[in-house]
Amino acid sequence: MAKYAMIAGTGIYDLPGFDPTPIRVETPFGSAAYHRCQGDLVFLPRHGLHHDTPPHAINYRANFWALHTLGVESVVAAYAVGSLHRSIPLRGLALLSDFIDRTQGRADTFYTGGEWGVGHADMSRPYCPRLREVILARAAERGIEIVPQATYACTNGPRFESPAEVRLLTSWGGDVVGMTGVPEVSLARELGMHFAGVALSMNLAVGLEEELSVVRDLGAQRAAMLDLIQAALQGFGDGPGCGCVGAVDFLGAARISVPRAMPART
Repeated sequence: MAKYAMIAGTGIYDLPGFDPTPIRVETPFGSAAYHRCQGDLVFLPRHGLHHDTPPHAINYRANFWALHTLGVESVVAAYAVGSLHRSIPLRGLALLSDFIDRTQGRADTFYTGGEWGVGHADMSRPYCPRLREVILARAAERGIEIVPQATYACTNGPRFESPAEVRLLTSWGGDVVGMTGVPEVSLARELGMHFAGVALSMNLAVGLEEELSVVRDLGAQRAAMLDLIQAALQGFGDGPGCGCVGAVDFLGAARISVPRAMPART
C-alpha cells in the first residue's frame, strides 16, 4: 500500500529510494506502471519509462485507477509547460489553481454510465486547497520562488500551439499551457484524491517570442521542484475538510466500487 504519489514526465528519478524496476498492474482500463520510492511514496512516469507515449495517447484512467487501488490519497503532479505571460518566466515555477480543457477524444471520466454509474464532479476548487497551502509553505521555507496561482490551459498535443491559439488561451485567462494536465485533475477529483499541480516553464509561448525555443538545461529547477513536492507530500496529513473527498454528486446513481490492494506484477 502507498499513501502518496508523484506524477511527472520521464527522467525524474532523483527520488530517495527510487527503484528503477517498474511495477505493472492491470486495471479495467488497461495496464499502468509505477515505481516504488522511499516510505509511502510512489512515482508514476506518465509517458512511460522510455518516454514513448505521447500526451494524447496516455492511459490516464489506468494510471489513476492503479494509484487509487494502491491506497494513494494525495498526489502532486509536475508539468513541463509553456508560459502564456512573462510574469511566469523561463525556468519559473507556478502552482496550479484552475484549468482550461482544450483536449478532444480522451477518456476523461470513470462515470460512463451503466455499471459505472453517473457522477458529476464539483470543480469549483479543482486543486486541493490544503495541499496547495502546504506547497506554498514549503516553498517559502526553502526560499523557492513560485507563482501562487496559475490557470493551466491543456491542449491535445503532441504539436505545439499556433500563435492564434496562444492568443485565444490568453484571452480566456490561461497562464501556462501544456498537454497532460487534463484529465489528470478531473480523474483525481472523481476518486476523491487530494491533488495539486506544479508547473515548470520550459518556453515562452509563440507570440511572446517570434520562434519557439524550448529550454533543456533545467537540472537545478527540476531538483528544486522535486524537493518541494516531496516535502509537501511528506508533511501532508489529516486536517480540516477541503472538499476533495466526496466531491462527486451522484444524483441517484450508485458510487463506483474501487477495489483496493490490486495485485501487482513486475
